[in-house]
Amino acid sequence: MPERPTDADPRPPSSDGPSSDGPSSDGPTNDGPSNEALFARACAVTPGGVSSPVRAWRSVGGTPFFVARGEGPWVWDVEGRRYLDLIASYGPAIHGHAHPKIVEAVVAAAADGSTFGMPTEREVLLAEEICSRVPGCEMLRLVSSGTEACMSAVRVARGATGRDRVVVFEGCYHGHSDGLLAGGGSGVATLGLPASAGVPAGAVADTLVVSYNVVPEIGDDVACVIVEPVAANMGLVPPVPGFLEGLRKACDAAGALLVFDEVITGFRLGPAGASGFYGVTPDLWCFGKVIGGGLPLAAFGGRRELMSQLAPLGPVYQAGTLSGNPLATAAGLASLSMLDAGAYEELGTRVARLAAGMAEALASAGVTAQVPVAGTLVGVFFAGEPVTDYAGAKASAGTGRFPRLMHGLLDRGVAIAPGAYEILFPGLAHGPEEIDAVVEAVAEVAGEMAPS
Repeated sequence: MPERPTDADPRPPSSDGPSSDGPSSDGPTNDGPSNEALFARACAVTPGGVSSPVRAWRSVGGTPFFVARGEGPWVWDVEGRRYLDLIASYGPAIHGHAHPKIVEAVVAAAADGSTFGMPTEREVLLAEEICSRVPGCEMLRLVSSGTEACMSAVRVARGATGRDRVVVFEGCYHGHSDGLLAGGGSGVATLGLPASAGVPAGAVADTLVVSYNVVPEIGDDVACVIVEPVAANMGLVPPVPGFLEGLRKACDAAGALLVFDEVITGFRLGPAGASGFYGVTPDLWCFGKVIGGGLPLAAFGGRRELMSQLAPLGPVYQAGTLSGNPLATAAGLASLSMLDAGAYEELGTRVARLAAGMAEALASAGVTAQVPVAGTLVGVFFAGEPVTDYAGAKASAGTGRFPRLMHGLLDRGVAIAPGAYEILFPGLAHGPEEIDAVVEAVAEVAGEMAPS
C-alpha cells in the first residue's frame, strides 16, 4: 500500500479552540508543545514515537496528533483542535470519554488504593457479572490485556487436550504473543509485516494459518481453533452463514476446543457478545476492551472443567501482578451496568444510520466501496463486492484510497483509526447529530476523491 509522503501533512494549521465545525486555523490555544514538536520528542525516547505501532501513522502519512483530553464523543489535541472520535480507543469507550459514572467509580476506587496484589471484592463482582451474561462461561480469570487473555486461553486448551497444534485464521489478530502472530491482522497487516522478527520458528511450528470464512479440516493433533467470530482486525469481515456453526461441528468431531476471541466483540455486539449474537457457543472466550471501561483489563473464561486446569487448581500456570486491578474492575462494573438491552438496541440504530449514510455518500460520489455492518460494528472497504477474507481486505488496502479518506475526514474534524485494517467504533455518546456530521464529512471527502 503506497504511503503518503510524511511531509504532506493534510491537517489544518493550529486552531484557536474547539469548534463543532471541526478544526479552525487561527493559531495554537496554549503554550504547550505542538503535535509536531511533541512527536519529535517522542521519537527520541520511544520507538517510532509511539506506544503501539499503528499510532505512528506510517501507512497513511503525516504526523499523528496527541490527545490532551476527551469528553463524550469528542477528543481534543494538544493544540486545541476538537475531533469527533470514531477510534474510541479501538472499542473500550463504548459510552464515550470521561463518562461521569465511570469517572466516579474510578475516583472512588482510587481513594481506597490503586493496587494490592491481593484479592478484592470487585474482582468477584466483575467475574459474576460477565459469567451471568454469557451462557456457557462458568468461570473466568482476569488479566490486563487481550494479548494475555488469548495467550492464556490457548495454554489452557493445550493443557486440557494434551495437544500442541493451534489453528488460526489469516487476518485475525489475537495479540502479540509469539505463537499467535502468524498471519495476523491489525497493526501487523497495516505495517506490511509477515509476522514479526524475533519470533523463533519453533514458536509457530504448531500454528496452522487458514483462510477466514472457510471451515478447515481439523486433525486429532489440534488443541484448539481460535477465531475472531467477527473479524475486526482486517477491516470488518462478518462470518458467512454456517462458518461459526461449521467450526463448532468440526472441533467437536476432532476433540479440539473452539476459542472465541471476543476482545472486540465481547459486550459490543450485545449482552452476550458474538456467541449470543450468532448463537454459537465456544469452549473458551477471550474478553477485553469494553469490560475494562477504558482501563487495562481483559479476561479469559469457559466451562468449569476447562478453567479448573489453571493453577492453583490444575497444572496450567498463569499469573499477573496487576490482574484484577481495583481501578479497572471498578470501571468495568460501571461500564457493564449501563449496557442493557435498550442500550444495544439504541447503539444498533445509530450504527445502521451511520453505515447507510456512509454507503450512500460514497456511492453518490462514484466511489466504489463497501460499508459492512456486524451488529454494532461498522467498517469500510474500497471494493466492488463484499469482502469475506484477508485477501479481499488486502486488495482494498492496496487501492491506496484509505489515506485520502482518513486525512479528508481529519480535515473536517472527524478522527478514524490511521490504518486500512481497522474499523469504526461509534458508541452511545454519538447521537444523531454527530452521526449526521460524520456522514456529511464522508460525502465531502468522497466528492473530492476520483471515481473508481
